[in-house]
Amino acid sequence: MIRAARPDEAATLAAIQRDASLAALAHIFPPDRYPYPMAEVTERWQEALADATVSVFVADEGGTAAGVAGARAEWLDGLYVVPEWWSRGVGRALHDHVLEQLRAVGSEECHLWVLEHNGRARRFYERLGWHADGTSRVVPFPPNPIDLGYSIEL
Repeated sequence: MIRAARPDEAATLAAIQRDASLAALAHIFPPDRYPYPMAEVTERWQEALADATVSVFVADEGGTAAGVAGARAEWLDGLYVVPEWWSRGVGRALHDHVLEQLRAVGSEECHLWVLEHNGRARRFYERLGWHADGTSRVVPFPPNPIDLGYSIEL
């Protein structure tokens, strides 16, 4: 079940992002060298939950938050799934829900950022029709890897 995040769920959302990130990105952000920035991530979710221009959705599996996705005008602002729920349709359900919501408000395209060396995520998005759009940026967290821009027409 996909539902809107509650205003008091920032810590839960940050924990989902942490668990997914530690499992998927240890080769980019080795945790022994780069401790996970939990305070900053929790603050980001607090800001997103308080921002009327941002929608935050939770995949609820049997009363447990298994994944989260944020969205704003023409952007998928992060999609994270707890590793125990990987490859079980949770990420796809969140992805599809966000795109449906964007279509419903008239968006004609959507964009996202994905780490250059996050092959699992890149394959996931490419299977769903996303393509690298030629944009990139430096991630502000050490060791400052590169994010690649992806886009999809809605």
